[in-house]
Amino acid sequence: MKKIIQGAAIACAITIPTAPALVRAHGLEGDRFFPPTPLTDDPFAVDELSLPEIQYNPATASRELDVSGAFTKEIFPKFALNLSDTYINLNPKGGPAQDGFSPLGFNAKYQLWEVPEHEFIFSIGSDFTLGGTGSKALPSYSYYTTYTPNIYFGKGFNELPDGLKFFRPLAFTGVAGYDLYANAAASNALEWSGSLQYSIPYLQEHVEDAGIPRPLRDMIPLVEFQMTTPTNKDAVPTTGSINPGVLWEGKYCQISLEASIPLNSQSGPAVGGLFQVQIFIDDLFPKVFGHPLFGSDESNNETTSDK
Repeated sequence: MKKIIQGAAIACAITIPTAPALVRAHGLEGDRFFPPTPLTDDPFAVDELSLPEIQYNPATASRELDVSGAFTKEIFPKFALNLSDTYINLNPKGGPAQDGFSPLGFNAKYQLWEVPEHEFIFSIGSDFTLGGTGSKALPSYSYYTTYTPNIYFGKGFNELPDGLKFFRPLAFTGVAGYDLYANAAASNALEWSGSLQYSIPYLQEHVEDAGIPRPLRDMIPLVEFQMTTPTNKDAVPTTGSINPGVLWEGKYCQISLEASIPLNSQSGPAVGGLFQVQIFIDDLFPKVFGHPLFGSDESNNETTSDK
């Protein structure tokens, strides 16, 4: 596990001294670059690779370490499909460790409405978890087939007046979906998450050059939340986490580091952590990625440019 983290960090970190900050077409709305964040799926239907995402969740009865990967490919203009899975390691106190893969996850997403001059995007889609594909070595996990129709959105604060110009680097992304289980005994739930970001690259380029040196000028401090609200009768309260952290944007990848603070006692007893590497495969392999398999999309085929 340490080798995975070290290798991913080194591969990205070698670009810090020389790599210019970039405006990437795969997350661009007007002047705003919306980075993919660990817990809030971004509203863009484009080529992406998240590998690895590592989340540590301490608990009273068992410590959990999750290692996830996800790949997204644009199939038609503004329509993409995603495949994801997670390797789970459980270390219960007083018992043997349990390891295995979660059920396979799929996602379809379509960019429905965009207003570049207002840095706004709205998308629709659905998650699909395929029951029966997870490891039987993890009996405490539910493997019911699940459908989750979602809405996604992103909005920048570029319209603020000059007196509030230093708030213009703020942006918000959000996702809301409703879990529908194939098994009637499972509790349906509202899934909702969001990220509030302050983009230092946006500050430097589109508000005022404050002379912030690299690597600090390529960072985006943020706070995310991820919540689950069961909707069945006699369901447990809303559970989730608040996740303060920071993203660093390199030329070919992004590194994210967040704390995971439980919302309440039902969400967990202690603070955990999350580490993620996003690899910009469309910048690394522009002839293969960064465009749909079928059809053409000029908005997603813009060339990468230096800030």
